[in-house]
Amino acid sequence: MTWKPHVTVAAIAQIQGKFLMVEEVIDGSIVYNQPAGHLEPGETLLQAVVRETLEETAWHFKPNAVTGIYQWHNNKSDTSFIRFCFSGDCLQHDQHRPLDSDIQQAVWLSMDDIEKRSRDLRSPMVLQCLRDYLNGNQQPLSILTGLA
Repeated sequence: MTWKPHVTVAAIAQIQGKFLMVEEVIDGSIVYNQPAGHLEPGETLLQAVVRETLEETAWHFKPNAVTGIYQWHNNKSDTSFIRFCFSGDCLQHDQHRPLDSDIQQAVWLSMDDIEKRSRDLRSPMVLQCLRDYLNGNQQPLSILTGLA
């Protein structure tokens, strides 16, 4: 059997003390997550996080730093994930753009609000990414190298 982890990206954007989050439906339940999704074939990590943020929130995102790289195994689904988390800025909101079908809405939440919803987070990576961001874990984008 071949092990193939899911490679995902996530975006952290903060405005006036609140973080951009999404409410999404997973297995019939509403959960909270950063704008996040899978790396697609032929895409760089930076292209993926910009695309996923736009598709899930209608915000144009500019990544500024790498917050961290996370590995998590979901025992319930027996699925492994490698997440590249980026922090950056929301530049412009396209209020008429439809969101991905599984996204209920994009919301801005304080860290306190997110911690109160900890049981409703999509994965433990969500809270860890935010804590790392708040602790100043910011690496330059130049640590990423894509080779053709």
